[in-house]
Amino acid sequence: MMKNLLFICFGIFLLSSKCNNLNQHPVPFVPVDITIDIQLPSYSDLQGVGGWSYLNGGSRGIIVYRKGIDEFVAFDRHSPADPDGICPAALYPDPQNFLQLLDSCNSAVFSLYDGSPIGGSAYGLRQYATQFNGNNLLRVYN
Repeated sequence: MMKNLLFICFGIFLLSSKCNNLNQHPVPFVPVDITIDIQLPSYSDLQGVGGWSYLNGGSRGIIVYRKGIDEFVAFDRHSPADPDGICPAALYPDPQNFLQLLDSCNSAVFSLYDGSPIGGSAYGLRQYATQFNGNNLLRVYN
């Protein structure tokens, strides 16, 4: 009985420490719930697979990338390599490889495809959930 109690307490400790680590992302949490119509001219680049567009919101703005016909990803443009937001520039696509986002102040590089760090940062990008209605409306939220 005592072994079971110790095992349960140890399991709760591990779960709570894992949750705390997830909450320590260097980019601040900002509530986001935005719905856009990708048929509007300002989002026309999202009509084709491989297109991307900026949205207002999040900590330093949001970039949305269309990975597939019904699959989108959205990331905050606040670089995890700049947790205090000192750099005046937000992340932007590399002109030589649009699938990479660059941090011009800290030389960090991130994947636009999945948000993972390529160099210069131990953390990946803060990602937002996306929901596409299959027609023209895309919701970005957390």
